[in-house]
Amino acid sequence: MAGKNETKTLKQCKDYIRPLLKQCKNRRLEESMMSHLLKIVQFCKEGEFVKANDAYIDVAIGRAAWPIGVTMVGIHARSGRAKIESANVAHVMNSEMQRKYLTSVKRLITY
Repeated sequence: MAGKNETKTLKQCKDYIRPLLKQCKNRRLEESMMSHLLKIVQFCKEGEFVKANDAYIDVAIGRAAWPIGVTMVGIHARSGRAKIESANVAHVMNSEMQRKYLTSVKRLITY
């Protein structure tokens, strides 16, 4: 049973990563995404899989401040409020296609 699940996961990974490879081939991949993916590949080549995983997390969820609870409780603006609205948006939230091929990249890192 485990072999069947692994085979399905492999096939899904191949299907999901195909758009990424197509974008790379056509040179239409976003510059920021390309730099993150190059970092991930470089770390994997060096055998630094923990650093590759950290780079994946950077591209997947980003470094933006995450609002926890209520952000405006008083009448004065807080200094941390600006960080929440920063342009540090995660790539995985941009489209379903990007979410799928980043999931496949993660699977390749952890394989």
